[in-house]
Amino acid sequence: MIPVLSARTPFPPLEAALNEPNGLLAAGGDLSSERLVSAYRQGIFPWFSQGEIILWWSPNPRMVLFPQELKISRSLRKTLKKNNYEIRADSAFTQVMQACATLREHQTGTWIHPEMIAAYTALYQLGIAHSIEIWSAGELVGGLYGIAIGKAFFGESMFSRVSDASKIALVYLVEKLLQEGYGLIDCQVKTPHLMSMGAREISRDEFAKLLASLTTQPEQPKKWQIDFAYSH
Repeated sequence: MIPVLSARTPFPPLEAALNEPNGLLAAGGDLSSERLVSAYRQGIFPWFSQGEIILWWSPNPRMVLFPQELKISRSLRKTLKKNNYEIRADSAFTQVMQACATLREHQTGTWIHPEMIAAYTALYQLGIAHSIEIWSAGELVGGLYGIAIGKAFFGESMFSRVSDASKIALVYLVEKLLQEGYGLIDCQVKTPHLMSMGAREISRDEFAKLLASLTTQPEQPKKWQIDFAYSH
C-alpha cells in the first residue's frame, strides 16, 4: 500500500517507494507549484493518466545525464554544423508541451494532459520550467521541456517533427546548462535514445544526495534565452 496525500501531507521518504511498479511512492495531493517544486527537490515526479488520481514516483535506479558526458554522434555533429534551424528558449512553452502530448504510433494514452499542462505552464510563468525549441521557417519542429531548480535540470519530455530535432534541442540544453554551471539532467527512466547520448543509471540514493547539494544552490528563476550557436 502507498499513502494517499492530502493537500498538506508531506511526501514519505524515498525508500518507502515500491519495487513493483518501480518507484511508486504516493498518491493524491495536488499539482500546485509549491508541491511540484518540493517533489522535484526530493527526486519525485508526478505521472498519471487523465481522470485518475495523481501518482508520485521515484524509481530506482534513476537515469541521469551529466552535462559534461554528452555524446554527439558524427552524423548529428554534421547536422548541427549546417545550422539549418533557429533555436529558441521559452518562447512557446505550452506549444512544446502540447506537441510532446501528441500521441505517437503504438501509444494508447498520454500523461501530458490538460491538468499537467496547466500545472507546468504555471511553473513556466514563475521562471522555473523551461523549453528549448527548434524552429524551421517559422514552424516549431522539435523541442523539449523541463524544470530548473538550483543547479539541477529535470527533463520531462521531448518531441521531433523532423529528423534529429529533439537531439538538437538536447545539445543546446546541455550547452546552456554548462554555461550556467548545472550539475545534472534528470532523465527519470532508461531509454535507448538518451543512453546513446551519454545518459546512465545511478542509484536512487546517489541521485538524492546529488539533489540535496544541487537544488540548494542559488539560482534565480528567470526566462531563458539562447544567445549562442553550436560551435564544437
